[in-house]
Amino acid sequence: MGDNDEHGPSHPSRQEAPMTSQDDERLMSLAVGLAWLCPPSDAAYSVGAVIVAADGTELSRGFSRENDPHVHAEESALRKLAADAPGLAGATMYSTLEPCSQRKSRPRTCTQLIIASGIGRVVIAYREPSLFVAYCQGVELLEQAGLTVTELPGFAARAAGPNRHLAAGGLPGAILVTSYMIVLLPCATGR
Repeated sequence: MGDNDEHGPSHPSRQEAPMTSQDDERLMSLAVGLAWLCPPSDAAYSVGAVIVAADGTELSRGFSRENDPHVHAEESALRKLAADAPGLAGATMYSTLEPCSQRKSRPRTCTQLIIASGIGRVVIAYREPSLFVAYCQGVELLEQAGLTVTELPGFAARAAGPNRHLAAGGLPGAILVTSYMIVLLPCATGR
């Protein structure tokens, strides 16, 4: 067989192992760490995102407000890659929050950008609470476009941590804050 056949360039056959739950946890931990780098905002979530090729090679990473006050984490990570970047087709994006499905600051939502990129799988820590958008439909839109979406609820509180200043808005971290306050209250009153 030559350099090209009817299916495109021929390459030595390499079978890529699917991402494991350990890979998902490691990469979501990296995304959570990126979310802590976000400049805090009262009008937006602090989110981290990592894009990896099907073989697990990291392609890009980003976080909210990384290079401008309106950039979202997923958008930041995607902007660092060429539209035809090797490995992007079929890649996985790890995002600490469900990608936005409505947006005022940009013409395209993160959900639209992800679908257009060719990424095949999105892993999130938790669904977007209704603090800024009444009903985010990122997961549903991604699935309708044929992407696989995986939620890691065990990471929800950790991923919400960088958003503690927004805790009143129904973030998973708000449960921890409320429980913490209940535990401290009896101590503060001398009981």
